[in-house]
Amino acid sequence: MSARTVDIPADVKDALKAFRFNNRKGNAAISIKIVKSTLVMAVDEEFADLSIEEIAEELPENSPRYVLLSHELKHKDGRISAPSSSPTDLMTLHASSLSYFQQTAEVAKVLEVRDGEEGLTQEAVDDKLLQS
Repeated sequence: MSARTVDIPADVKDALKAFRFNNRKGNAAISIKIVKSTLVMAVDEEFADLSIEEIAEELPENSPRYVLLSHELKHKDGRISAPSSSPTDLMTLHASSLSYFQQTAEVAKVLEVRDGEEGLTQEAVDDKLLQS
């Protein structure tokens, strides 16, 4: 028996893998939601060629999402690198599944945004990516 609260089906894992290995420039994102009735993650929406602020505006305000972001980071030395307010029960589901989602997505850094549009900014993403 698994200790996981939420399942990540194969189609979501495939979408995450395809997103990670897509060679793109600029910003792109894939939004993943938890379907509460089935306790399964599902791809909600994909974004391309939008600023981080525009992606934030597209996300629902009262329904948490995992957002895998591909962001072109411009370093001070000129180098460019490209990584890739809700109901309590939904927030708990997201918190309990974060580590599993991060492992499945195979990403090193996760920016958890709880302040909606105000929390997902260019500055917040750059600060997270520059942390050791």
